[in-house]
Amino acid sequence: QVQLVESGGGLVQPGGSLRLSCAASGSDFRMYLMGWYRQAPGKQRELVAQITSGGTTNYVHSVQGRFTISRDNAKNTLYIQMNSLKPEDTAVYYCNANRGGRENYWGKGTLVTVSS
Repeated sequence: QVQLVESGGGLVQPGGSLRLSCAASGSDFRMYLMGWYRQAPGKQRELVAQITSGGTTNYVHSVQGRFTISRDNAKNTLYIQMNSLKPEDTAVYYCNANRGGRENYWGKGTLVTVSS
């Protein structure tokens, strides 16, 4: 069992930056595929970025070059650095830990609002 708690969301102006964190409890954090997802009002949840246990990353096209996902296995923490934020990045951001089968866990989310 893994519990995930996101933090770092808030209100930011267009062009600004935020860093989200996801603290994970439980064992074997390093073995999980970790990801950030987001859900905007009236839209489906979408994958933003993922990072494998080995550190390989991938991003949705709309955030490439602006967002950076990282993990600190010693601290059981996942991060995403978000730069050059746009109003269309406004959403609830969720942390996900996946190791296949029933081992798929979600945090409760943190709201990011990009507005002037």
